[in-house]
Amino acid sequence: MGQSFRELLVWQRAMQLCVTVYRLTREFPREEIYGLTSQIRRAAVSVPSNIAEGQGRLNPGEFRQFLGIARGSICEVQTQLEIARALQFGKSELLDEAESLSHEVGKMIYSFLDSLKDQIREN
Repeated sequence: MGQSFRELLVWQRAMQLCVTVYRLTREFPREEIYGLTSQIRRAAVSVPSNIAEGQGRLNPGEFRQFLGIARGSICEVQTQLEIARALQFGKSELLDEAESLSHEVGKMIYSFLDSLKDQIREN
């Protein structure tokens, strides 16, 4: 756990997701600024933020807890992207990119959680 959170591929991909969500939501209707736009942006920001905070913690158990929060946020983002698609908000290519990144990040978080579970058992 000695590496910086910036070196974690999962954090880097989560940052890409966050930027893509912001680019996507620029196109959402103005009346959604306090609705879906705000909600999806907060959930997207939560993912890399929790990965970074967890990496900064003192042990794998705490890191695992924050990865669990990030995993929940990924599920929120995926749900909100489906809502945006159903409402035809945003450009479809940005929706596709965000969905793809969200699934990639979700899988990476799941794998990371598994590896930390094994690490916790060893200690």
